Amino acid sequence: MKTIEVVAGIILDERGRIFCVQRGESSKPYISKKWEFPGGKLEAGETREEALIRELKEELRIDVDPFEFVITIDHSYPDFRLIMHSFKCRILNDKEPELTEHLQSKWLIPSDLDVLDWAAADVPIVEALK
Repeated sequence: MKTIEVVAGIILDERGRIFCVQRGESSKPYISKKWEFPGGKLEAGETREEALIRELKEELRIDVDPFEFVITIDHSYPDFRLIMHSFKCRILNDKEPELTEHLQSKWLIPSDLDVLDWAAADVPIVEALK
């Protein structure tokens, strides 16, 4: 089984809300249109923080400061294993995130995160934040 290592950003605003994004349609029903914390794959030679800064700039057109590690998830989907490192982040340029890959986004307080249909690998992050 293929293993993919990724980073995820738990983007917080000044009111304590968390930025959540909905994935696009996929041939893999277990992740299609599910909600997740934005991020992406680590590239060779990158630190986790460097990868997160790069991915969030590419995906959301924002600059972030990953200021606190939260949790690493090791989750097996039917056809791949995902290792995901999550970090709390704050936006540095006071710019609202711009969706380039996702269907929609929401800013939610931690106690409201359960209202979304999360990708299975992201559920432990949701639990850690509540």
